[in-house]
Amino acid sequence: MNISLKNQRILVTGASRGIGRAIARQLSESGAEVIIHYNTNAAEAEKLLNELENPAYTESCDLSDVNQVIGFIPKLVKKYGPISALINNAGIARSASDTLPTKEWVMIWQETLQVNTTALAILCKDFVEHALIHQNGRIVNISSRAGFRGDTTDYLAYAASKGAIISLTRSIARHYGKQGIKAFLIAPGFTRTDMAEEILSKYGEKFALNDIALNELTKPEDIAPMVTLLCSGLADHATGASIDINAGSYVH
Repeated sequence: MNISLKNQRILVTGASRGIGRAIARQLSESGAEVIIHYNTNAAEAEKLLNELENPAYTESCDLSDVNQVIGFIPKLVKKYGPISALINNAGIARSASDTLPTKEWVMIWQETLQVNTTALAILCKDFVEHALIHQNGRIVNISSRAGFRGDTTDYLAYAASKGAIISLTRSIARHYGKQGIKAFLIAPGFTRTDMAEEILSKYGEKFALNDIALNELTKPEDIAPMVTLLCSGLADHATGASIDINAGSYVH
């Protein structure tokens, strides 16, 4: 099956590294015009831009700053034209031991939910408003297996933030489907990225491998093809679905 995303303009958040970078590259290889979002890693975003063959652009937005997030989508539409799909990949995973003083714990909780949930919800809202004009649009939200099965006590905020994305995605899919908007959720398990190095260094790679059904950890490139398929329109009747890509570590 040859998937073509020609004439699509797609925003990928957190695209300067990890899963987002692999997604952006795969979308571009399939013909899409990609907007590469990053926070502070301008050098890596620019490096990716220069590697892509199709037209692409880099745009910065600090998702921890609600004032930057509000209006980000309208600004991009005004600058580049209609956006056909939104890939909400950006996220943070901050460790917060349950023995931390509550004031410190709450700060990490609020920062995690702001980036992983509130910013994502704002982007979804503004994208839906834009997509309704064209009666067409697709949202792919990258959640986590942690949103379904939970996580360790150090990552309660992360699990909660990813769990909220599940109901948000399903609500968008159920309400806006007849108006041409489709929404999907991908729930990766442990994936070999820079963000995961903190967990690997803390618990060890053997810990991560013992938790999965396959012989190797998931790579960002294992997730990107599914995002490309969902953006293509070939899987629109899966709108509202949650797709696990977790090497068999959690099946529900």
